[in-house]
Amino acid sequence: MRKYKNQKEKKLAEIYCNGCGKKITIKNEIIQEGMFHGEILWGYFSNKDTEHHEFDLCEACYDRITADFVIPLTVKKEKELL
Repeated sequence: MRKYKNQKEKKLAEIYCNGCGKKITIKNEIIQEGMFHGEILWGYFSNKDTEHHEFDLCEACYDRITADFVIPLTVKKEKELL
């Protein structure tokens, strides 16, 4: 869950993990630890037509949830982060 200093300008103030409620460390609007941000706009062929869902997970919650996948994640190593 994201909280903004100014909703119009989207200046990031706080982020909380939607899984466990942990406060994610932010410094000068830059996220200082591993976290996952998920976002989807549901289409017409779902039961959530036109709903926009958004959530954040700390690294521990991400690991816990993805460990339960029947088909494992595809993991690739990157040489640099942009």
